[in-house]
Amino acid sequence: MSLDAALGIASSGLMAVQRALAQASANVGNAQTPGYTAKTVAMQARSLEGQPAGVISGVAQRAVDLAVVAQIGASTSDQAGATLRERLLQGVEDAYGSVSGVDGDSSLADDINTLRSAFITLQGSPENGGAQRDAVTAAGTVARDFNRVGQAIVKARQQAQDSAVQQVAAANAALRSIGGLNRQIQHAQIQGQSTANLEDQRDQAVQTLAASIAVKVIRQPDGNMLVLTEGGAMLPTDPNKDALTLTPATVGPNAYYGAGGSLPGVMLGGTDVTRNLTGGALGSAITLRDTTLPRYQAEADSAAGQLAWRFDQEGLALFTSPAGTVPDMAQPYTIGGQLGFAGSIQVNASVAANPSLVRDGTRSVSVGAGGVTNFTPNPVGGPAGFTALVDNVVNFAFGSQAAAGSGWAPVATTGLGPDGTLSSSFNPGSTVQDYATAVVSVHAADRAAASTAKEQAAGLLATLQQRFNTQSAVSVDNEMTIMIQLQQAYAANAKVVGAVQSMWDALLGTVQ
Repeated sequence: MSLDAALGIASSGLMAVQRALAQASANVGNAQTPGYTAKTVAMQARSLEGQPAGVISGVAQRAVDLAVVAQIGASTSDQAGATLRERLLQGVEDAYGSVSGVDGDSSLADDINTLRSAFITLQGSPENGGAQRDAVTAAGTVARDFNRVGQAIVKARQQAQDSAVQQVAAANAALRSIGGLNRQIQHAQIQGQSTANLEDQRDQAVQTLAASIAVKVIRQPDGNMLVLTEGGAMLPTDPNKDALTLTPATVGPNAYYGAGGSLPGVMLGGTDVTRNLTGGALGSAITLRDTTLPRYQAEADSAAGQLAWRFDQEGLALFTSPAGTVPDMAQPYTIGGQLGFAGSIQVNASVAANPSLVRDGTRSVSVGAGGVTNFTPNPVGGPAGFTALVDNVVNFAFGSQAAAGSGWAPVATTGLGPDGTLSSSFNPGSTVQDYATAVVSVHAADRAAASTAKEQAAGLLATLQQRFNTQSAVSVDNEMTIMIQLQQAYAANAKVVGAVQSMWDALLGTVQ
């Protein structure tokens, strides 16, 4: 081997080691940088006409399991969606009140039972003005419970709408970032430069996007990345243009998304893609706004409406709307005066002003298709011990029958929501207490399920992140070991260069 060849081989080794050392130093320096993965510089032996010609080093590469990266994205979506769901449903659960005896508070179901107890007390002493006032007071507590629940549901729906707008903005920012990185990666790839750091940044942008929307990505050979929703819609990644739009809106009990509704959809260009955007915080926000919370509203309205209607059917309009009307529970939810009733139910102003009406009644009732018992109010100056109304309230309004031998019509479980398209998934029971208890239990169970889903997603995400870190994150200890090995290799190549230089010097001296 000639001295020139030896010098060339040693020099190429020095340059390759320098590149590797620089990369190892960069790895150590970025060990705490979020999303940064360890990079290596591959070296390959070079030959010329079958003879060793040194080494060549490639561009920096990263070792990343893309399947794990995809799973991390899916878990990120699950965790973000469950976290939002838990937070908004917690506010509704709190509005129902604590389990009896906890923190000195009581639940809606407890307060309905307290109202029943007040009428049982009144049944024993109908002439007692204090007992009459206690019944009215208990009714006021129940009305305020329903008001609190109805308002909490509307508030949660507004928060869901506002969160959806925020998540659309976050998704747009992530998509623009992905688009910009796509261009940089393609350009670097054409120039033969390393794209590893840019790919790290792009993966981070995808994880940010996944927190808003569940997505799938397709990596193209030319360095481009395609982004699709789980529903299959292609999401543009133009770095200079938003892909999605969602108009801010005010949410009320009557608002809904869909044909004829006042709530906006998420638009992609001129296409409504609301139903394609599942998973993540945006998917949860849309589901809460359009399905979960409108159903909650309908179930709370039905509970309040059933209570008011059953009292009225027995001859006592104890609960009314602010306009003085009682919902007609024989009519569909959307047209019977039930929509939004939980948020507006109040004690009848006439009863509040004259508590003796809880004994005497507010209207006559005749037996009809609903099977109610005939009732005629106690006239002014009538018997102070009048119990006909209170008996009917205790036995029927709070019972499973509208009259002896005739049950109440089943509580509607379909045709719910402001557009009449939603359904309850539980057995409503036959009494107002049963139905209220079921509503509270089901809504609380939904929040508990969201909490469990969040914990499970967080646990899986931590496991996946640990797996990813084991393979791809920077280990300072490993990098220091590599640097020592590279330093030894550098020193060896330097010795070769020194030896060749000495030989050249000796050769020149001989010639001279």
